[in-house]
Amino acid sequence: MTLLAFRTPAPALAAGTDSGTIPRPAAAAAPAPRLTSTVAKEYVHRACHAEVFLTGSEQLTDTTFAVTAQWPRAHTFFSTPDGTRHDPIQAAETIRQAGLYLAHTRFGVPLDHKFMMWNLDYTTRPRQLLIGAAPTDLTLEVRLLAQPRRTGTTIDFTLETVVRRGIQPAATGYARFTTVPDSTYQRLRRGRHDAGQPSAPALTAEPLPPARVGRLRPGDVVLTPADAPGSWHLTPDFWHPILFDHANDHIPGMVLLEAARQAANALSSPVTVTPTAAATTFHRYAEHDAPTMITARHTPGEDPDALTTTVTGHQHGEPIFTTVLTGHPDHR
Repeated sequence: MTLLAFRTPAPALAAGTDSGTIPRPAAAAAPAPRLTSTVAKEYVHRACHAEVFLTGSEQLTDTTFAVTAQWPRAHTFFSTPDGTRHDPIQAAETIRQAGLYLAHTRFGVPLDHKFMMWNLDYTTRPRQLLIGAAPTDLTLEVRLLAQPRRTGTTIDFTLETVVRRGIQPAATGYARFTTVPDSTYQRLRRGRHDAGQPSAPALTAEPLPPARVGRLRPGDVVLTPADAPGSWHLTPDFWHPILFDHANDHIPGMVLLEAARQAANALSSPVTVTPTAAATTFHRYAEHDAPTMITARHTPGEDPDALTTTVTGHQHGEPIFTTVLTGHPDHR
């Protein structure tokens, strides 16, 4: 498309008027500098601009992309309790956003299509998560493991991601998504396609103390005690401004990942565990109106200095998700 430059005409002089000068055309304006802003929030399925971490992208080859991002110095949710590091789960959220953004802007997925996230893995380098004197600028090297598989109007794709802070790797990740039209989604949900805000669950017990699950604020706690050892009820605040950034007809996957982190901490208490890595498989949607049981157990891991915890979520006896977290304990 060719852009036409229009020059504003000089003002007309009244008859018999002499300006005394010959009007000169205005000097051409210098090109505006390229500035940084976040991508459109609709591309990453966020309602609040402050929760958008991506700032742009560039396609490098048919299967590789460079995505830029920025983490704020003081996020209200994604930070460690001592405030010195970015929360490792923020890497998972950034990888999730990159998958949604590329699907809409590079793979041709319409904005009204729905996403099913099957896997979300991340591994972080704690030294690269230190909060500095300015927001943390990042570059994501995103690679398609294969061209998106299209079956009718359904698209399935898998991404591997390296998150860099400068030249240093800060995190790696893996994510798999399937997208479907809204009409297909409604059939899959069998009448549950209602994006209205759910009612808060009726609590039969007080939520766990924030310090026990690696949190500072009671409103961020998503677990309440259950009868069996190593088990808890999932009872998040459906009005939480970040975990429930927008209305949805199911419990978001990031809420389940947060529940897994809190369960790992509750199991290891009084030892705090920062989840430097996690591998999550989502089996089915977690419904708002069904009791959700979260269970955790320590399992053998590859790193002898780390603590590995397997966390599962069930509704009506059916598995919702499974997460294997790896973290290095820090005594409180």
